[in-house]
Amino acid sequence: MAEIGIGIVGGGYMGKAHAVAMSAVGAQFDTALRPRLEMVAARTETSAEAYRQAFGSRRGTDDWQQLVTDPLVEAVVIATPQKLHREIAEAALALGKPVLCEKPMGASLEEAESMVAAAEASGVANMVGYNYIGTPASQFARKLIAEGAIGTVTWFRGEHTEDFYADPEAPATWRTSGMANGTLGDLAPHMINAALALIGPVRSLVAEVETVHAQRPGGAVTNDDQAQVMCRFANGAMGQMHFSRIATGRKMGYAYEVHGTRGSIRFDQEDQNALWLYRAEGPEAERGFRKILTGPAHPDYLPFCQGPGHGTGYQDQIIIEAHHFLRAIETGTPAWPTFRDGLAVMRVVQAALTSSRTRTWQDVPQDPTI
Repeated sequence: MAEIGIGIVGGGYMGKAHAVAMSAVGAQFDTALRPRLEMVAARTETSAEAYRQAFGSRRGTDDWQQLVTDPLVEAVVIATPQKLHREIAEAALALGKPVLCEKPMGASLEEAESMVAAAEASGVANMVGYNYIGTPASQFARKLIAEGAIGTVTWFRGEHTEDFYADPEAPATWRTSGMANGTLGDLAPHMINAALALIGPVRSLVAEVETVHAQRPGGAVTNDDQAQVMCRFANGAMGQMHFSRIATGRKMGYAYEVHGTRGSIRFDQEDQNALWLYRAEGPEAERGFRKILTGPAHPDYLPFCQGPGHGTGYQDQIIIEAHHFLRAIETGTPAWPTFRDGLAVMRVVQAALTSSRTRTWQDVPQDPTI
């Protein structure tokens, strides 16, 4: 075993999740690299010290540049708003330090392209934080589809719907300003990432993006509340996706359904330890969706629990992500999703924005390296 110094930029919701994950991952997965929480960066000295104490980090700072350049920080986790992703990532990569960056990559397609160039020039491990696709159930769904368990995929439906802004009287915040913080920039990338992982590249799409509540207490809303996309995948399958932060009653509506010529798969993150599988076999009277409870036979489940059906939770997804990141650093092999995989998501987002503005179908640029 060897220690590796971890620096976390941002101490809020995701900063805490990554700190907990890095503290637990070594014991959970018996990793060869054992993270040491070396430093946490926040906006003020007071908050940095509070996060340092809460997370058990050795040091805190109000200067992310100090964290990135510190020789004892050997890998960097970026858990800040999107507008800071590019600058921090490129600074760390220039020093040859592996980077795990929260999604989405940067505040624009151009920033994502720049981050990919920097990552690939550095030659070090790089990863984007799309943690939902890493649940044991979704990893298993991806495996089933790739192995042809449901035949040739013909149709995909995905959604990422929540209701944290369903109340029109909820006040305006940073989330209601700037397209990068809207639904298409914030929630949609998770499900787009799932679509790319499960089905493959999106070839073309038509989209509609909408701001339902243009005014909120405290100011005007300058980004979108919901969006819908109809698409065609490169493999010929049809698809549709819906994203919303005003979906009343939906708390974690990360859900998908995949139809194939020999079966179907359904999943809903609100019941994240179950996968529904339909196989078109046997007598018609006995056919139906079968509920599969995740257990030790499924990817990345056993390190958490030996009992089938006991389940994993949200924090465990971040621990799984940390495990994949550390393994990439240790072995020198890419940790999916890499920055280039994150760029593919941003290309779909940009095509959706263009389609909504022009009211036309848009081709999505394909990356020959993916």
